[in-house]
Amino acid sequence: MPASRRTVLSAVAAGSAAAAAPGLFGRPARAASPPGDVVGKITVGYQGWFACPGDGAPIGGWWHWSRDRFQPPSPANTTIVSWPDLTDFDHGYPTAYPNLGDGQPARLFSSYDQQTVDTHFRWMREHGIDTAALQRFNPTGDEGPTRDAMTVKVRAAAEATGRKFSIMYDVTGWTAMQQEIKNDWLAKMAAHTASPAYARQNGRPVVCIWGFGFDDPARPFAPGPCLDVITWFKAQGCYVIGGVPTWWRQGINDSRPGFLDVYHAFHMISPWMVGRAATPADLDSYYANVNVGDYADCQAHGIDYQPCVLPGDLSAGHRRHGDYYWRSLYNMIRLGSQGLYVSMFDEFNEGNQIAKTAPTAARVPAGSGIRALDEDGTACSPDYYLRITADGGRMLTGQLALTATRPTPPVPGGGVPGPDPNRDLAAGRPTAQSSQTQGYGSANVVDGNPGSYWESANHAFPQWVQVDLGPATPVARVVLRLPPGWEARTQTLAVQGSADGGSFTTLSAATGRTFDPATGNQVSVTFPTATVRYVRVTVTANTGWPAGQASSLEVYAAG
Repeated sequence: MPASRRTVLSAVAAGSAAAAAPGLFGRPARAASPPGDVVGKITVGYQGWFACPGDGAPIGGWWHWSRDRFQPPSPANTTIVSWPDLTDFDHGYPTAYPNLGDGQPARLFSSYDQQTVDTHFRWMREHGIDTAALQRFNPTGDEGPTRDAMTVKVRAAAEATGRKFSIMYDVTGWTAMQQEIKNDWLAKMAAHTASPAYARQNGRPVVCIWGFGFDDPARPFAPGPCLDVITWFKAQGCYVIGGVPTWWRQGINDSRPGFLDVYHAFHMISPWMVGRAATPADLDSYYANVNVGDYADCQAHGIDYQPCVLPGDLSAGHRRHGDYYWRSLYNMIRLGSQGLYVSMFDEFNEGNQIAKTAPTAARVPAGSGIRALDEDGTACSPDYYLRITADGGRMLTGQLALTATRPTPPVPGGGVPGPDPNRDLAAGRPTAQSSQTQGYGSANVVDGNPGSYWESANHAFPQWVQVDLGPATPVARVVLRLPPGWEARTQTLAVQGSADGGSFTTLSAATGRTFDPATGNQVSVTFPTATVRYVRVTVTANTGWPAGQASSLEVYAAG
């Protein structure tokens, strides 16, 4: 199989820091497009390309786990450099790796299992990830049937979790791409745009094409055929994103010259950054010497800018317990980027994954040399990079102040022993909802703004909104608010709690709760102390509007 974008490295490092262009920073982005499913949002690349014998995948074998997919993965037969945490999965597949450090069998997951995709999308929902770009390689090859099936599985998971998904074509090694990509869209992928979960921007279904203009023999396409493909997709009514080389403007290093007209034909540009920077200082250099100019060029041509942000290669020691990822997020947000593309969600092959990962040596195969998240001596929870992503998303949307200092503790709760009963444990935490109306999403209930609010789909009870507290925490009180000045109404609601986000118990049974502007439009619900991670409020009726509504969901420990 030809080298994919995961193996492309820049020929040279970024140059010395240059003076920042004036007027670009300290103000909101002037987007060419209004907020949608990619503008103003966090998008993650989703491989979905792992298979195991016995999972039913048409491709068969250990797809993407092993170099020889017909032999079980082992230290001598592997393609991965990081080890996934399988705590949330109901089963795994035995490998030829030694047992984990804690003595448990070394098992891996299959992306072909619907439960795997559902779990991944639940993590996205719980951590504020808006959209998943499903990778699609040459579908005429042997992996085509499996890729087709994965699209159906991703669609189902996105619909069930309220996430969005889109198709991201990777043209690597696709010799007849110019016509076959059009055939594939018309015959197969376009049908998925009928899903309410398919990502749209400016009212158009989103399609990304990755690989035009790279200086690599696996992507030999000339500018003419590339421009033809972009123009064709635009004529189909699509919003077209370009996954372009790092040095796309200059036509040097990883980029061939003569492609500027191709790049400027895209609605959005997303330059590649994997393998380019090893330290936060490297990221700062690229920021000054590459990203600032990229952003200015996009602004000048009315193109949305969606830079690549990444946690760093775990196997190479880049991560610095989250400081590398936060610097990547901070730099691209202070620049004014219209959206962010996280590479990648499940890239265990190159160690750039944000999905839950083995936190210690006790959770990786003994003697394998695979690094765990605590490889530099700092303890990290398996979901740490998901939590960083959630905080980065809040910083992108202004719910969290722009800060160069990483706010996310490596361990949930930051090791603080016992919560303050007067502190709102839900403030700024990841949220989820059963549904929302327009832009009135669940994140509004934890943003501290009394005027913003969550509103569910109308005329469709029951509806719920929930918050993820991070660590399992003893809680005993929930305070719900509506915006000041709203007229009085009674909502019938129940409060539930969960340790895992799947099985919920009732903390306070459903009853009518009256919100009265004369008393601050707030309701306090107390209940016996329960130790939970997730707190959910379920609404079954509302006398003021046919939907669930809340401007604030506050959670407190016993006083």
